[in-house]
Amino acid sequence: MRSVLVIDDHPLYAYALTTALTQVFEGCKVETATTLKDGLKAAGTGAGPDLVMLDLRLPDVSGLSGLIRLRERLPETPVLIISAQTSADVVQSLMDMGAAGFVPKDLPLPEIEAALSEVQQGRRYLPVEYQNAFRRRAAPPTDLENISRKIAELSPQQMRIMKLICAGKANKQIAYELSLAEATVKAHVTALLRRLGVQNRTQAAVMMESVSLEDETGETLRARG
Repeated sequence: MRSVLVIDDHPLYAYALTTALTQVFEGCKVETATTLKDGLKAAGTGAGPDLVMLDLRLPDVSGLSGLIRLRERLPETPVLIISAQTSADVVQSLMDMGAAGFVPKDLPLPEIEAALSEVQQGRRYLPVEYQNAFRRRAAPPTDLENISRKIAELSPQQMRIMKLICAGKANKQIAYELSLAEATVKAHVTALLRRLGVQNRTQAAVMMESVSLEDETGETLRARG
């Protein structure tokens, strides 16, 4: 591994990952980003880094859309998911969608280093508790995957507007907060409703709510915005 991109909005955790990466991969260049937008910019348009480590809960990400967009931009680059404990169903969806593995944020440093070594050797990594629950699914994609794909198709501006819609903002308020003309906001709303395949703002907000991730205890892990 010559280069790794860490996309995580927690500076201390990103620092810990950088330390682990430099211990496992001597001479490795580590770049960090705190949003998916900045991560995609850092990845560039060429071959990109040798590995991306992606936090599921970023300010500009909902559901699994971050993984989808990274896989589209960097189809040959392994993407290792880093996140707080989440359900086995979500982890299974991540693996079905091509993630290189899943690393819970409370995983001890030696096990993070072991995970990195596994991925370097072309294998996929899951902690033991997820290995026991994981079973490759032959069924069609879940609603989480399908909706996440629709969300991934939204432009960055549409995503910002969608989050404000979910916060209960009217078009006039959204126009003020984003320094846009109200007519421009209306055009964006019409386009994003069409992309999501819904008829109104309420349905769109319910769809976004449906891809909020839950941990093992059932506590909702909402994307921050």
